[in-house]
Amino acid sequence: MDALLPHSVQLGSPGRIPGREPIAIIDIGSNSVRLVIYEGPGRSPTPLYNEKLFCGLGRDIATTGRLSEEAVERAIAALARYRVLCGTAKVRNVRVLATAAARMAENGPAFLEAAQEACGYPIELLTGEREAMLSAEGVISGLYEPDGVVGDLGGGSLEIVDVRDDRAGAGITLPLGGLVLRDMAGNSPKAAAKIARAELAKAPQLQGLPGRVFYAVGGTWRALARLQMIERDYPLHVMHGYEFELRRGGSQRMVERASPAALASVSEARRPLLVYGAIVLDEIVRVGEPAGVTTSALGVREGLLFEDLSLEQRKLDPLITAAAELNELRARAPEHGRELCAWTDGFVGSLALKETKYERRLRHAACLLSDTGWRAHPDYRGIQSLAMIAHASLHGVDHPGRAFLGLAVYFRHEGVAVDAATTHLVGLAGERLGHLARLSAALFRVAYPITVAMAGVLPRTPLTARNGRIELELPAELAALASERLSNRLRALGKLLNLETAIRTA
Repeated sequence: MDALLPHSVQLGSPGRIPGREPIAIIDIGSNSVRLVIYEGPGRSPTPLYNEKLFCGLGRDIATTGRLSEEAVERAIAALARYRVLCGTAKVRNVRVLATAAARMAENGPAFLEAAQEACGYPIELLTGEREAMLSAEGVISGLYEPDGVVGDLGGGSLEIVDVRDDRAGAGITLPLGGLVLRDMAGNSPKAAAKIARAELAKAPQLQGLPGRVFYAVGGTWRALARLQMIERDYPLHVMHGYEFELRRGGSQRMVERASPAALASVSEARRPLLVYGAIVLDEIVRVGEPAGVTTSALGVREGLLFEDLSLEQRKLDPLITAAAELNELRARAPEHGRELCAWTDGFVGSLALKETKYERRLRHAACLLSDTGWRAHPDYRGIQSLAMIAHASLHGVDHPGRAFLGLAVYFRHEGVAVDAATTHLVGLAGERLGHLARLSAALFRVAYPITVAMAGVLPRTPLTARNGRIELELPAELAALASERLSNRLRALGKLLNLETAIRTA
């Protein structure tokens, strides 16, 4: 059978970054036990495998002080399974973390001893302060220049920590995790609201929140974001970087009024905790008065990976890193993507367009992603590129930025006119980014017909705006490229900028 396979398939894993050793993190939480195997350490870690089991270790801990035997058995079975999966994936670096339930329970030490035997690796029992710090570092690693307060809501506890200038302050842990809060409140949302209000008064971090952003970490808050997306008919179903539409007391009302179809989007094990997560979020919004609430899919696990990076690696831009890796894995000539960054730099620098740092990094990411869909059928390269890029595992980018990236590459394949497939994403990007996405695409549509996606051509064919018009320079050996097709694409670029165009040959 192997002889029938193409030779390249037998060589290994060409779809993965070479030279990276996989790393696994097992997170023993109060509600779920999860295994994530990452491709390897890096500034923008990509999961190879992700599995979780809702065990409910912290389900009755507030009233009994113990982990339930049934939950312990389920957790031990999951850990034994994860040990086998890590062996199958040939993971040599496995980190195991335990959080609130294990540190709060009377039988926590006995459970950890059995858990370590089941998984085969040492277990680090996190203090509340360390859990808060890792959550903050996860947010710092995954969002662009975060400035605000991080809240990581688990099943057993809520960790709160301030982040500013990519640094985390002192953290605090409160017994407001969904399972524990429900248990303390006797299944009464009204009582839970009083408990949340009293506990959150102990968090000095919220005093510095007004006018800044609250970063919501944890599965229950991501589930709330999903409900709101469905309610709003939101065009981009990506949890990371989603900005809540804020309404005072609105999250609890949203859960209480959610349709069966919307609730079906949330796992059955998490649904009973939605109202308690909503109560805590509503109280944080009431007390802290943030300028916005942004969801982070990165937390403790990614914070642990970020902690292990060198200072130089931490300073890398996660968005550009991820885009560069996709460029290496999927483009016809990865060097062409890097040349496209420099070529468009030259053109934008010759314009009167004042591009911000944020916009420049988005343009560079779009350049690196511009050829990643070339293996699709020509009729579908635009829509497939749009879907892949807008929903890719990219960090350090907000939702308007995701819309920009998907649109820039879509327009590159389909032309720069807004159509039915892009109307909603153009609205999400906003007028400025929508225009810049079309401008980037128009530049790509000029570049590719003269390079055939190959490196070495763009440095010899500068494009500049001067004397009131756009000029493309072609050296003598490339003069034959000055075709009607190229002229039409150059005119489309000029139309976006209200400039005349010309091709100048040596």
